[in-house]
Amino acid sequence: MMNTKNTDQITIFKALADSVRLDIIEYLKHNDHEVSCGEVGKALNISKTSGSYHFKLLQEAGIITTRKEAREKYVSLNSKTFDKYVTNFYKNI
Repeated sequence: MMNTKNTDQITIFKALADSVRLDIIEYLKHNDHEVSCGEVGKALNISKTSGSYHFKLLQEAGIITTRKEAREKYVSLNSKTFDKYVTNFYKNI
């Protein structure tokens, strides 16, 4: 039987197991402020549909936090998730 921590870790590592999502994480890490999903998509050449899918998985895993303002969504990394579940991984990106 899996406990909540194991389930959370599986969700996190599944979210990390994709090159596009790793690119998003790296981009966000190098910005010291929240950025719009559109900005990330444009910088990484990701379509809106693809971006929405990847942002949703990252948010569900607790890797990013999101804030919606009018029609725009802003994202930033949640380093607490890395500190709790992926020790030292965050520092090595």
